[in-house]
Amino acid sequence: MRQKNAGEGAPPAICVPLVGTTKEEIADELAEVLNKKPDMLEWRADFFRGIGDQQAVLAMVAFITGAAPDMPVIFTIRSEREGGQAIHLSDREAISLCAAVCVHTAIRYVDCELSNDPEQIQYLRDIAHQNGKKIIASFHQHQYTPAKEVLLEKLAEAQAMGLDIAKIAVMPCSMEDVITLLSVSLEANRQLRIPIVIIAMGKYGVITRIAGGIFGSALTFAVGSSSSAPGQIPIEDLQAMLHAIEKSMK
Repeated sequence: MRQKNAGEGAPPAICVPLVGTTKEEIADELAEVLNKKPDMLEWRADFFRGIGDQQAVLAMVAFITGAAPDMPVIFTIRSEREGGQAIHLSDREAISLCAAVCVHTAIRYVDCELSNDPEQIQYLRDIAHQNGKKIIASFHQHQYTPAKEVLLEKLAEAQAMGLDIAKIAVMPCSMEDVITLLSVSLEANRQLRIPIVIIAMGKYGVITRIAGGIFGSALTFAVGSSSSAPGQIPIEDLQAMLHAIEKSMK
């Protein structure tokens, strides 16, 4: 995942989520998804029934990275407050699990929500960097789109904390909200040194999953087997549309 220059025409990387609740379900997802050739995978571990068992989680990460050894994988525990599944882990326990994944597995990226305690974020950042891993600093608002100034502040916060990629995902209530988000992407792309990822969810936000790369977003998410957020597009359709955009902008 690299920083994109807005308007250059290069497509964002396509990431496909894995949301199975058991090893068997995840294995089935992998078999289907890998044939569709995404650029990256995201394991949404908050869906996993064994989330409370560290060894089971580490074994599952090893299974996923072993099945796709040349493909970057993001390890994500999405909190319930930011749209994830209800799990019996505190924020501190979730951070500790992410740290263990950094130390003991071949994962390349770990998601860390900016709503976590700053000291815990710094702890995970240090563990990740010591082990050659990168942190995706994320902010999600599933109810509405915050003001432009708030979103720019969140992206800048990720860079100021020494994190590697800044991601925001919001729910637009109008096309004006979508324009706000694309404007944020354009401005942040020009101001920040780290890659950014911008996503608007739901029906209004579909265009950001297709055209976000034009405004500097380095990553987009698609459905390979099952969706992890509203508005995700089947990967085959998204690949075709991104190819058409790239071809037309050369």
